Amino acid sequence: MEKEQNFAETVLQEYKHGIGVFSEKMPEIARHYNQFTEVCFKDGKLDQKQKQLIALGISIYSQDEYCIVYHTKGCLDHGCSEEEILEACGVTAAFGGGAAMSQAVTLVQECITDFSESQ
Repeated sequence: MEKEQNFAETVLQEYKHGIGVFSEKMPEIARHYNQFTEVCFKDGKLDQKQKQLIALGISIYSQDEYCIVYHTKGCLDHGCSEEEILEACGVTAAFGGGAAMSQAVTLVQECITDFSESQ
């Protein structure tokens, strides 16, 4: 019996499908965008874990649900604990107020649960 996809996995699949379609229609733009983001997320003075936490905070602040899901997974994939993720959410809420906190207490926590269950 095949396991039903959870919310977070569904959102990631929607994003991957969308970027795939965009890449077919606008290959040069997609290629350059992907190259740029790969360079931005390489280890440097900040490691990938730190960069994922920053990206998650920015995603929450900007209310970008696809990026919130994507970077919550990125945080988990790079070894962030739930406490580290939620602490980053708290810092974001210090700047973004209730809108940022609402994303942290709903979407981010749901993603942590979903991705933890799917492993």
